Amino acid sequence: MTGQLKSAAHGQTLVLTLSNPSFRNALGPEIYTAGIEALNAAESNSEIRSVILTGEGAHFCAGGNLQRLLQNREQPKEVQAQSIDNLHTWMEAIRTFPKPVIAAVEGAAAGAGFSLVLMCDLVVAARDSFFVMAYSSVGLSPDGGGSWNLSQLLPRQLAAELMLLGTPITAERLHAFGITNRLVDSGAALSEALDLAQKINARAPNATQSIKELINDAATQSLNLHLTQERDHFVKNLHHPNAGIGISAFLNKEKPTYK
Repeated sequence: MTGQLKSAAHGQTLVLTLSNPSFRNALGPEIYTAGIEALNAAESNSEIRSVILTGEGAHFCAGGNLQRLLQNREQPKEVQAQSIDNLHTWMEAIRTFPKPVIAAVEGAAAGAGFSLVLMCDLVVAARDSFFVMAYSSVGLSPDGGGSWNLSQLLPRQLAAELMLLGTPITAERLHAFGITNRLVDSGAALSEALDLAQKINARAPNATQSIKELINDAATQSLNLHLTQERDHFVKNLHHPNAGIGISAFLNKEKPTYK
Protein backbone atom coordinates (compact mmCIF):
# COMPACT_ATOMS: atom_id res chain seq x y z
CA MET A 1 0.00 0.00 0.00
CA THR A 2 1.29 3.43 -0.97
CA GLY A 3 1.68 5.87 1.90
CA GLN A 4 0.30 9.37 1.91
CA LEU A 5 0.83 12.57 3.85
CA LYS A 6 -2.41 13.88 5.31
CA SER A 7 -2.72 17.61 5.90
CA ALA A 8 -5.10 19.36 8.31
CA ALA A 9 -5.16 22.87 9.74
CA HIS A 10 -5.72 23.26 13.48
CA GLY A 11 -6.08 27.00 13.92
CA GLN A 12 -2.71 28.50 13.01
CA THR A 13 -0.96 25.12 13.04
CA LEU A 14 -0.70 22.75 10.08
CA VAL A 15 -0.62 19.08 11.10
CA LEU A 16 1.06 16.74 8.61
CA THR A 17 0.37 13.07 9.30
CA LEU A 18 2.41 10.22 7.85
CA SER A 19 -0.29 7.75 6.85
CA ASN A 20 0.65 4.18 6.03
CA PRO A 21 -0.16 2.41 9.32
CA SER A 22 -0.03 -1.10 7.81
CA PHE A 23 3.69 -0.53 7.27
CA ARG A 24 4.24 1.62 10.38
CA ASN A 25 4.12 4.76 8.22
CA ALA A 26 7.15 3.78 6.15
CA LEU A 27 8.49 6.53 3.93
CA GLY A 28 8.62 6.64 0.15
CA PRO A 29 8.97 9.03 -2.80
CA GLU A 30 5.31 10.06 -2.68
CA ILE A 31 5.77 11.21 0.93
CA TYR A 32 8.86 13.26 0.10
CA THR A 33 7.09 15.06 -2.73
CA ALA A 34 3.97 15.71 -0.67
CA GLY A 35 6.07 16.95 2.26
CA ILE A 36 7.89 19.50 0.14
CA GLU A 37 4.65 20.69 -1.46
CA ALA A 38 2.94 21.03 1.93
CA LEU A 39 5.78 23.10 3.38
CA ASN A 40 5.91 25.36 0.32
CA ALA A 41 2.17 26.02 0.67
CA ALA A 42 2.45 26.61 4.43
CA GLU A 43 5.34 29.03 3.98
CA SER A 44 3.27 31.29 1.74
CA ASN A 45 0.20 31.06 3.99
CA SER A 46 0.37 33.83 6.59
CA GLU A 47 -2.38 32.13 8.60
CA ILE A 48 -0.07 29.20 9.35
CA ARG A 49 2.51 29.93 12.05
CA SER A 50 3.76 26.41 12.90
CA VAL A 51 3.77 22.84 11.60
CA ILE A 52 3.48 19.50 13.40
CA LEU A 53 4.70 16.19 11.95
CA THR A 54 3.14 13.03 13.36
CA GLY A 55 2.28 9.46 12.37
CA GLU A 56 -1.05 7.71 12.04
CA GLY A 57 -1.75 4.92 14.48
CA ALA A 58 0.60 3.43 17.04
CA HIS A 59 3.91 4.50 15.49
CA PHE A 60 5.58 7.63 14.18
CA CYS A 61 7.56 6.15 11.29
CA ALA A 62 9.46 2.92 10.57
CA GLY A 63 11.80 4.59 8.08
CA GLY A 64 12.28 3.33 4.54
CA ASN A 65 10.15 0.59 3.00
CA LEU A 66 12.44 -2.46 2.88
CA GLN A 67 10.45 -4.11 0.09
CA ARG A 68 10.98 -1.04 -2.08
CA LEU A 69 14.67 -0.96 -1.19
CA LEU A 70 15.01 -4.62 -2.14
CA GLN A 71 13.41 -3.89 -5.51
CA ASN A 72 15.76 -0.94 -6.03
CA ARG A 73 18.72 -3.30 -5.75
CA GLU A 74 17.67 -4.61 -9.17
CA GLN A 75 17.63 -1.09 -10.61
CA PRO A 76 20.56 1.14 -11.64
CA LYS A 77 22.24 2.81 -8.69
CA GLU A 78 20.97 6.17 -9.90
CA VAL A 79 17.40 5.16 -9.00
CA GLN A 80 18.18 4.88 -5.29
CA ALA A 81 20.47 7.90 -5.40
CA GLN A 82 17.63 10.01 -6.79
CA SER A 83 15.25 8.71 -4.13
CA ILE A 84 17.67 9.69 -1.36
CA ASP A 85 18.21 13.09 -2.96
CA ASN A 86 14.44 13.62 -2.81
CA LEU A 87 14.39 12.57 0.85
CA HIS A 88 17.23 14.96 1.58
CA THR A 89 15.46 17.80 -0.21
CA TRP A 90 12.51 17.26 2.12
CA MET A 91 14.77 17.09 5.17
CA GLU A 92 16.48 20.34 4.22
CA ALA A 93 13.09 21.92 3.56
CA ILE A 94 12.08 21.08 7.15
CA ARG A 95 15.29 22.47 8.63
CA THR A 96 15.21 25.69 6.58
CA PHE A 97 11.42 26.17 6.77
CA PRO A 98 11.01 29.62 8.35
CA LYS A 99 8.31 28.55 10.80
CA PRO A 100 8.76 26.17 13.76
CA VAL A 101 8.29 22.46 13.05
CA ILE A 102 7.33 20.11 15.92
CA ALA A 103 7.55 16.32 15.88
CA ALA A 104 4.82 14.48 17.81
CA VAL A 105 6.11 10.95 18.37
CA GLU A 106 4.27 7.82 19.46
CA GLY A 107 5.73 4.33 19.28
CA ALA A 108 8.72 3.76 17.00
CA ALA A 109 10.77 6.32 15.11
CA ALA A 110 13.20 4.12 13.19
CA GLY A 111 15.80 4.72 10.50
CA ALA A 112 14.81 7.70 8.38
CA GLY A 113 11.90 8.18 10.79
CA PHE A 114 14.45 8.95 13.51
CA SER A 115 16.30 11.23 11.07
CA LEU A 116 13.00 13.01 10.39
CA VAL A 117 12.45 13.66 14.10
CA LEU A 118 15.96 15.07 14.46
CA MET A 119 15.32 17.60 11.69
CA CYS A 120 12.42 19.16 13.60
CA ASP A 121 12.84 22.19 15.86
CA LEU A 122 10.98 20.72 18.83
CA VAL A 123 10.08 17.16 19.80
CA VAL A 124 7.16 15.91 21.90
CA ALA A 125 7.39 12.19 22.63
CA ALA A 126 5.35 9.60 24.47
CA ARG A 127 7.31 8.15 27.38
CA ASP A 128 7.09 4.66 25.91
CA SER A 129 8.22 5.73 22.45
CA PHE A 130 11.64 4.68 21.20
CA PHE A 131 14.12 5.73 18.56
CA VAL A 132 16.50 3.54 16.59
CA MET A 133 19.04 4.03 13.81
CA ALA A 134 18.21 0.63 12.36
CA TYR A 135 20.38 0.87 9.24
CA SER A 136 23.29 -1.35 10.31
CA SER A 137 20.84 -4.11 11.26
CA VAL A 138 20.08 -4.57 7.54
CA GLY A 139 23.56 -3.85 6.20
CA LEU A 140 23.00 -0.17 5.45
CA SER A 141 24.30 3.21 6.60
CA PRO A 142 22.26 6.26 7.67
CA ASP A 143 20.60 8.83 5.45
CA GLY A 144 18.27 11.76 6.03
CA GLY A 145 20.89 13.64 8.03
CA GLY A 146 20.68 11.19 10.92
CA SER A 147 24.43 10.71 11.27
CA TRP A 148 25.02 14.48 11.08
CA ASN A 149 22.43 15.36 13.71
CA LEU A 150 23.36 12.60 16.15
CA SER A 151 27.05 13.51 15.85
CA GLN A 152 26.18 17.13 16.58
CA LEU A 153 23.82 16.43 19.47
CA LEU A 154 25.30 13.47 21.36
CA PRO A 155 28.69 12.39 22.71
CA ARG A 156 30.68 10.61 20.02
CA GLN A 157 30.60 7.25 21.79
CA LEU A 158 26.82 7.25 22.21
CA ALA A 159 26.25 8.36 18.62
CA ALA A 160 28.57 5.56 17.50
CA GLU A 161 26.68 2.98 19.56
CA LEU A 162 23.32 4.05 18.16
CA MET A 163 24.54 3.84 14.58
CA LEU A 164 27.05 0.96 14.69
CA LEU A 165 24.92 -1.39 16.78
CA GLY A 166 21.45 -0.09 15.90
CA THR A 167 20.76 0.16 19.63
CA PRO A 168 17.31 1.58 20.43
CA ILE A 169 17.22 4.60 22.72
CA THR A 170 14.21 5.59 24.80
CA ALA A 171 12.46 8.94 24.78
CA GLU A 172 13.42 9.26 28.45
CA ARG A 173 17.13 8.98 27.67
CA LEU A 174 16.91 11.38 24.73
CA HIS A 175 15.12 13.78 27.05
CA ALA A 176 18.12 13.69 29.39
CA PHE A 177 20.25 14.92 26.46
CA GLY A 178 17.75 17.67 25.64
CA ILE A 179 16.66 16.16 22.32
CA THR A 180 13.01 15.71 23.33
CA ASN A 181 11.34 18.82 24.72
CA ARG A 182 8.28 17.21 26.32
CA LEU A 183 7.54 13.70 27.58
CA VAL A 184 3.87 12.71 27.79
CA ASP A 185 1.70 9.70 28.41
CA SER A 186 1.08 7.31 25.55
CA GLY A 187 -1.45 8.74 23.11
CA ALA A 188 -0.96 12.36 24.21
CA ALA A 189 1.93 13.44 21.95
CA LEU A 190 -0.18 15.21 19.35
CA SER A 191 -2.35 17.09 21.86
CA GLU A 192 0.76 18.25 23.73
CA ALA A 193 2.40 19.29 20.46
CA LEU A 194 -0.69 21.30 19.53
CA ASP A 195 -0.57 23.02 22.91
CA LEU A 196 3.12 23.82 22.41
CA ALA A 197 2.41 25.10 18.90
CA GLN A 198 -0.37 27.35 20.19
CA LYS A 199 2.08 28.97 22.61
CA ILE A 200 4.53 29.58 19.76
CA ASN A 201 1.76 30.87 17.50
CA ALA A 202 0.95 33.55 20.08
CA ARG A 203 4.41 35.07 19.65
CA ALA A 204 5.52 37.43 16.89
CA PRO A 205 6.03 35.32 13.74
CA ASN A 206 8.82 37.55 12.46
CA ALA A 207 10.72 37.01 15.71
CA THR A 208 10.27 33.22 15.65
CA GLN A 209 11.49 33.19 12.06
CA SER A 210 14.61 35.14 13.04
CA ILE A 211 15.25 32.81 15.99
CA LYS A 212 15.05 29.68 13.82
CA GLU A 213 17.41 31.21 11.26
CA LEU A 214 19.90 32.19 13.97
CA ILE A 215 19.82 28.70 15.48
CA ASN A 216 20.36 27.08 12.08
CA ASP A 217 23.31 29.31 11.22
CA ALA A 218 25.02 29.26 14.62
CA ALA A 219 26.79 25.93 14.09
CA THR A 220 28.37 26.89 10.78
CA GLN A 221 29.71 30.41 11.24
CA SER A 222 32.15 32.31 13.42
CA LEU A 223 31.08 34.27 16.48
CA ASN A 224 31.96 37.50 14.73
CA LEU A 225 29.69 36.77 11.78
CA HIS A 226 26.96 35.54 14.08
CA LEU A 227 27.04 38.72 16.16
CA THR A 228 26.56 40.71 12.97
CA GLN A 229 23.62 38.50 12.01
CA GLU A 230 22.09 38.92 15.49
CA ARG A 231 22.42 42.69 15.19
CA ASP A 232 20.73 42.77 11.79
CA HIS A 233 17.85 40.58 12.94
CA PHE A 234 17.37 42.62 16.12
CA VAL A 235 17.24 45.93 14.25
CA LYS A 236 14.87 44.50 11.64
CA ASN A 237 12.55 43.15 14.32
CA LEU A 238 12.69 46.31 16.44
CA HIS A 239 11.36 48.26 13.47
CA HIS A 240 8.65 45.69 12.73
CA PRO A 241 5.14 46.66 13.94
CA ASN A 242 5.14 43.63 16.24
CA ALA A 243 7.88 45.10 18.41
CA GLY A 244 5.69 48.11 19.09
CA ILE A 245 2.80 45.81 19.96
CA GLY A 246 4.93 43.62 22.22
CA ILE A 247 6.80 46.35 24.08
CA SER A 248 3.67 48.43 24.66
CA ALA A 249 1.74 45.41 25.90
CA PHE A 250 4.55 44.49 28.30
CA LEU A 251 4.76 48.01 29.71
CA ASN A 252 0.98 48.18 30.08
CA LYS A 253 0.80 44.64 31.54
CA GLU A 254 -1.44 43.51 28.70
CA LYS A 255 -1.45 40.43 26.49
CA PRO A 256 -0.11 41.23 23.02
CA THR A 257 -1.82 40.17 19.80
CA TYR A 258 0.79 39.97 17.08
CA LYS A 259 0.25 40.41 13.37
